[in-house]
Amino acid sequence: MIFQNNKSSTEPTNQEAYMLAHRKHHHMIALSHLLILIIFLSIWEYTTYAGYVDIFFFSSPTSIVKYLYKMIMDSSFFKHTGITLIETIVSFLLVSFFSLLIATLLWYRNSLSEILEPYLVVLNSLPKSALAPLLIVWLGTGSKTIIVAGISVAVFGSIISLYTGFCQTDEELLKLILTLGGNRKDALFKVILPSSIPLIISNMKVNIGLCLVGVIIGEFLAARRGLGYLIIYGSQVFQLNMVITSIIILCAIAMGLYKIIQSLEHGYKKKM
Repeated sequence: MIFQNNKSSTEPTNQEAYMLAHRKHHHMIALSHLLILIIFLSIWEYTTYAGYVDIFFFSSPTSIVKYLYKMIMDSSFFKHTGITLIETIVSFLLVSFFSLLIATLLWYRNSLSEILEPYLVVLNSLPKSALAPLLIVWLGTGSKTIIVAGISVAVFGSIISLYTGFCQTDEELLKLILTLGGNRKDALFKVILPSSIPLIISNMKVNIGLCLVGVIIGEFLAARRGLGYLIIYGSQVFQLNMVITSIIILCAIAMGLYKIIQSLEHGYKKKM
């Protein structure tokens, strides 16, 4: 007797069906994002065109597109956007390096963490805009002050977050390392850091936005170039097209940088 398989060879497996449903879900989410954006822009354009909203104060999508085109043609787009982007990336890299280094030192030396933790909490709670005038006095105006402002917004919270995550590592794994003859250094490099990679990446996703905020705060006060400078200058001379266009460019930068970090996270998860 010949037994025939009830399932057709062309029928998708459970894994294929799951992947198909997963892709459809992401496509639906992306389509929903696009649809909401189109509806919002359409309502915005219609209300300004019909006179329900004063175009002088709120601009309009078509006015913003025209102003963005003007910025691209006179190269001011690349000048100001490039400055802000470079300052943000430098601030982010320095925050990532110093926060990981200091959090590691705090975990490695318990006495050091007990001494410094209250100061880190106070510095993290301090409004960073209050530090900007002092930074200008100490460092002058320019990119150095703006980068330090970007660092100050993110670094203290990042240190606390990483240190807390290190302390929450599975105690059984640490005991196993010590039982097998390892020391605290072995526990750090074989347990703490490898198990904390998702935390570090997640922390980077937060820091990239905070660094951008800090850079813009610095550009508000100590810059003659950059998107933050355009926002302040445009508001002073009532060029709302300049202000809103700069804000939209900032949103695009924040989204792009976030997506880069998110792609690193997805790549790590696939390897796992």
